[in-house]
Amino acid sequence: MLTVIGEGLVDVVQRSSGIEAHVGGSPLNVAVGLARLDHPVQFIGRFGRDAYGESVAAHLKSSSVMVPQGPDALPTSVATALIDDDGAATYMFDLAWELPGLADRLPFMLQGTTLVHTGSIATMLEPGAAEVLAAVEHAHPSATISFDPNCRPSIITDVDYARRQAEKFVTLADIVKASDEDLEWLYPGVDVLESARRWLSLGGPEGPALVVVTRGAAGPWGITAAGEAEFPAPKVEVADTVGAGDSFMAALISGLVDRGLDGAQNRKELRELPAESLRELLAHAAWAAAVTVSRPGANPPTRAELNHLELESLERDAESAVEREAALAGDDRRNADSASN
Repeated sequence: MLTVIGEGLVDVVQRSSGIEAHVGGSPLNVAVGLARLDHPVQFIGRFGRDAYGESVAAHLKSSSVMVPQGPDALPTSVATALIDDDGAATYMFDLAWELPGLADRLPFMLQGTTLVHTGSIATMLEPGAAEVLAAVEHAHPSATISFDPNCRPSIITDVDYARRQAEKFVTLADIVKASDEDLEWLYPGVDVLESARRWLSLGGPEGPALVVVTRGAAGPWGITAAGEAEFPAPKVEVADTVGAGDSFMAALISGLVDRGLDGAQNRKELRELPAESLRELLAHAAWAAAVTVSRPGANPPTRAELNHLELESLERDAESAVEREAALAGDDRRNADSASN
């Protein structure tokens, strides 16, 4: 069982062509992404007894995400996304974030959980952030922890506070993913890859085993104790970038779970992940993000869709390799003919 803790909300997307509403929230999107990749997953968050809350519950149910706690009396959180002509999203938020009584229910809720993921608003906005940190501390002795800060400067404006919060979770996490924009905001004037390398060292032998940086069109980069790797971003026509990082995060987690690296008992093996395996994970996650940016809203791929795309990519790479070998062979023959003449 995989567990995702964090905010669920409704994205109200405003484009030049009109307004649409989609269920979202970074952790919720990760939960849906994991379920679509055929992992049993539960979502611990909150939503209200209102029309938006009903849409959140229906979305989770339709994606086979388990929800161990129902709606509460607070309004469902709303994020308004303004989409520019290039497909990039800018957000404004109306939020209610708290999980009262979570600590008392955790031993039951987390039974059988091998991995806990959290991040974004849930780890920054009080009073819920303290409850999420306590949940991660509770889960750490038995479960892999993954974290994505997914910073929202329009909500958490104090960068010093945000940096302290992020580093608390990084220290507890085994797997960390951040965007280059996250790291540029948290550590202004510092090269983003250097910031990621520093995060790898936080917590010493109990800190992160893997830190990944997404860099938009430049493609993802990652680091483990065994080395560094990167993968070029797949070229697709972009509808918008909503949920792309969350699809990447879900597929990154999925790839590690598929390798049997979830669970605290596998921390040593996770820390020894070689650079070539890291590159394969980055490729897997990058293709998942590519699917999401190719269609509107936070709409992550199914396992069948992702497998199909990856197979097509491998076939194209094989065809290109054959063409390159044929071209080189032709050059060799021409050079030999020239030499004989």
